Amino acid sequence: MQAFPQLVFSGVQPTGNLHLGNYLGAITKFVALQDTHDCIYCVVDLHAITVAQKPSELTSNIREVTAAFIAAGVDPTRHIVFNQSQVAEHAELAWIFNCVARIGWLNRMTQFKEKAGKDRENASVGLYAYPTLMAADILVYRATHVPVGEDQKQHLELARDIAQKFNNDFLVDNPAYADGKGFFPLPEPLIQGPATRVMSLRDGSKKMSKSDPSDNSRINLADDGDTIAQKIRKAKTDPDALPSALEGLAGRPEADNLVGIYAALEGKTKLNVLQQFGSGNFSTFKSALVDLTVAKLAPIGSEMRRLQADAPYIDGVLRDGSNRARERAAKTMSAVRDIVGFVR
Repeated sequence: MQAFPQLVFSGVQPTGNLHLGNYLGAITKFVALQDTHDCIYCVVDLHAITVAQKPSELTSNIREVTAAFIAAGVDPTRHIVFNQSQVAEHAELAWIFNCVARIGWLNRMTQFKEKAGKDRENASVGLYAYPTLMAADILVYRATHVPVGEDQKQHLELARDIAQKFNNDFLVDNPAYADGKGFFPLPEPLIQGPATRVMSLRDGSKKMSKSDPSDNSRINLADDGDTIAQKIRKAKTDPDALPSALEGLAGRPEADNLVGIYAALEGKTKLNVLQQFGSGNFSTFKSALVDLTVAKLAPIGSEMRRLQADAPYIDGVLRDGSNRARERAAKTMSAVRDIVGFVR
């Protein structure tokens, strides 16, 4: 059976204040995968409006994410960088997938429960159907691999279920489109690295988030070197020395988080970091973490600010990427319309 051509797809929401968690959890993977895969990276602005947005801020945030991609090393000429709303095929396929997915599947999505909270009746239909749009984002390009954080793994499993059900439901009457393998691939998650889930600098039990009221809880990609250094020095720790073995991090979420951040930025394992700094005090380790983090992130923040000041360039990148993405998506949707039975 012929395999699907390997293709990486992933996206980032333009919600403002991109931070270290976004960088380590997603953007660094985007950069690394460019050397081995055909890649499509999307600013998922349709997902952003599942909750209330100020239009002017959304425009700025779309450009911020695009600038972050490029500043971090994503090459929009070798690969595709675009914003989702410019390619209508995402929304079209999402509707078809709404008719394939089952309500019971969506009811099991834990992220909707977390985001809607106690006021579920006031949540938008878009927020509830978010996972089917995510499935469409991936499968409209027939992507095979998706770099995601742990919190998105359940959504990717749903995308696989939708792809499988579509193949099962429709290809019996359309064997020509199956080609011995099904029309849609079952995309695989790419979850790797020591800091796939970066936690708050003020509370190691909570995920680093832009919505945290304390700016000291996160390192923003736009922070300058002095601000980064100050936040790390103020990061919560405990009175004990760093352990020399991984077991010593158990029950110490703040220590575990900082060691994970260092490991991810340096391209090492947590054990490597503990072997280097274990049994020493936190002040020595924090000083090294300051130097490493400033060296890695300050140049990205500086380049982001430069790119964001050049809106015509950013908008041109998005237009070019959207045109190239639309060409691919249109081919998929032409076949899907035939498979479903629509008259054209």
